[in-house]
Amino acid sequence: MQITKYKWVVLLSGSYDVIVIGAGIAGLTASIYTSRLGLNTLVISRDLGGQAILAPEIQNFPGFLSIRGLDLIKRIEEQARAFGAHIVFDEVVNVKRENSSFKVETLSGASHNALALILALGKAPKELNVPGENKFKGRGVSYCSICDAPLFKDKVVALAGVGESGLHAASILSNVVRKCYWIFPGTKPGLIEPEVLDSLRNKGNVELLSRSRIIEIKGDVRVRSVVIKDLSSGQLRELKVDGVFVEMGHAPKTDPVRGLVKLNERGEVIVNELCETSCPGVFAAGDITSMPYKQAVISAGQGAIAALSAYNYIAKVKGYRGVIKDWKHIPIRREEGLFLGI
Repeated sequence: MQITKYKWVVLLSGSYDVIVIGAGIAGLTASIYTSRLGLNTLVISRDLGGQAILAPEIQNFPGFLSIRGLDLIKRIEEQARAFGAHIVFDEVVNVKRENSSFKVETLSGASHNALALILALGKAPKELNVPGENKFKGRGVSYCSICDAPLFKDKVVALAGVGESGLHAASILSNVVRKCYWIFPGTKPGLIEPEVLDSLRNKGNVELLSRSRIIEIKGDVRVRSVVIKDLSSGQLRELKVDGVFVEMGHAPKTDPVRGLVKLNERGEVIVNELCETSCPGVFAAGDITSMPYKQAVISAGQGAIAALSAYNYIAKVKGYRGVIKDWKHIPIRREEGLFLGI
């Protein structure tokens, strides 16, 4: 059974071979490999693409002289779905081990089980940490303008954003919504050229509110308004809005897996060359790991390694053959009860 709330798809329950947490380049690449090998794969992520979608141009990803980050993510997502990966937009709040499997609980109230996990959270969107934010996640509060902007066509929204993240969101929203209040704490939203801001203002539906901050999000079953504070005067003002977009950049977020796997002093998941963590059955890839080089191609490579390691782990648990290489699509032959080595 599925219930759709805006862009979030809530799967009330489910059992999978592997659950991938995160839908950036690492997570999506991992899901391509696990799905091709016949593993029933679920990808759970609060947004799509992570930091990669903010890249206006990528010139160092093999196979492309130049490609927008968003376009690259769309291609990888399409490939993952084509091989059968289930991708849902939700937020993982707790992960725990139960005997020989793992239980993953989400903000929507869903609970899923899997034999193996691949952690690919990357750097999660920063939050406002204001009253009402958690209550209305998925009910008007969004952290992914590229995912959810179309759902607010001809509506009024508030955008809390700075820098390239804020500009990217404002540009997308200005083409969709009736009105966008762009709220930021400084005199300017970041190091953005004046002519770029002027072009947004000239569209007529973007209002910049400088020296301001959202201090509360209000509503009933969904967002109805935000309370903002003028940082110069201290005056409070309530704006009627249909949604709130939070685009304040990204930071490592490993809260759901603290205590499950070992982290380094920077809060990154420690992995070995096989992308194995300190917990058997849990693998990690991408910017969340202790790998010091944070590059799109490295995230993709780690995603593939984590997927193959997860496959071999599940094969060992079930007493089947593992896989050494993955050059062609030969899925698990479940009817014969065996994993095929490739």
